[in-house]
Amino acid sequence: MSDRSLKDRVPPHNADAETACLGAIMLDSEAIGRVLGFIRAEDFYRSANGRLFTAMITLWERGEAIDIITVTDALKASGDLDAVGGPAYVSSLTAVVPTSANVEYYARIVREASVRRRLLKAANEIISDAYRDGVESREIVEEAERRIFEISDGQQTSGYKQAREIVKQTVEAIEKLYRTRDDYTGIPSGFPALDKMLSGFQNSEFIVIGARPSVGKTALALTMAANIAIHRKVPTGFFSLEMSDMAIMQRLIASEARIGSQKIRTGMLRPADFKNLTDAAGAIYDAPLWISDTPGMRLLELRAQARRMRSQLGIRIIFVDYISLINNEHADIPRHEQIAEVSRSLKGLARELSIPVVALSQVTRDVEGKRPTLASIRESGSIEQDADVVMFLHRDRGESAEDPEHANNVETELVVAKQRNGPVGTVRIAFVPKYTRFESLEEDVR
Repeated sequence: MSDRSLKDRVPPHNADAETACLGAIMLDSEAIGRVLGFIRAEDFYRSANGRLFTAMITLWERGEAIDIITVTDALKASGDLDAVGGPAYVSSLTAVVPTSANVEYYARIVREASVRRRLLKAANEIISDAYRDGVESREIVEEAERRIFEISDGQQTSGYKQAREIVKQTVEAIEKLYRTRDDYTGIPSGFPALDKMLSGFQNSEFIVIGARPSVGKTALALTMAANIAIHRKVPTGFFSLEMSDMAIMQRLIASEARIGSQKIRTGMLRPADFKNLTDAAGAIYDAPLWISDTPGMRLLELRAQARRMRSQLGIRIIFVDYISLINNEHADIPRHEQIAEVSRSLKGLARELSIPVVALSQVTRDVEGKRPTLASIRESGSIEQDADVVMFLHRDRGESAEDPEHANNVETELVVAKQRNGPVGTVRIAFVPKYTRFESLEEDVR
């Protein structure tokens, strides 16, 4: 088919389904409640039908009946009556359907046509972007994936909502929590004291864990990821920009099998170790855990992979190890601006995918031996501003988390320095150098 014939075609729509949907609502006011989950006013191809649907929503929210008279009056009050075709068009709607029983079927047809129109719009925008000079192809691909993801995930792209739309959803969520009475509203990290303070990792939140080198940032992130993916079977994504996937897996196996990491690295295993190793490997094999170890990963690539993980694999939390190793597309701008852009992007990713994003960060050298503060985050103050939760690992000088020969557990403080929607405080946890993992301590809250 030629380009010209494509341009001349009418965008996908179904006029009969649109009028049937509106007519069914006119016959039964309660029918509108059954279709609001699929469609909004902008899904109607004819603007007149979209205005009619808006008037019906207004009446429904007021608790008033939806019929020829009330809809006509509402359109007259808003000045839209003539624009939709006058009282005659409103009256004609009830004649096209005998019953409201199939209203959901009609609404789905309207929604399907709307999705196809949005796909066409996105395709045209992608084509336009492809012809733009001075834009890297990676940026074009990332933006194309974002547009397609918005459509496939069924997200609405309107920039604002009235409070009445949000309050109903919020009250329903609170009622659900009341009925279920779960200990945590988010995804538990596996550290009870921390989860009590945070109520788990919350959807749409950007969580930062900071520490100096050799304190155990990666070990803590892997311990949390193992608790979430292996023991709770929550789909988890782990982006490792510092270690290879094999090194990550060796750490996980050592941690889960309770075999010294040094033994695994050197192969100095005893016959008795192999049962524990096999059991641990089997548990990890069945876990919904996906690892990406691309070195020098660019920000756009990370976001694109995260979207695919979310849409195709259903992941519910992402770990990023660590922020400073993410390459920005604009290498010519100052480093602190690059990190600020990475921080804003990870925060935006958490909101876009509606999942927690947990990212690791270095802290400045001047806190060596001292408890870190929010000002200690390295390279950019934007991280502390963007993050919903900021935690720091801290222990006394001289206690190394990277010494696998250390015989004893090393007490470590996990300092919650910022929590946008909750308390701050300190949780005491234990680092186990032999297995490169963290564990909870009794009486671990201060």
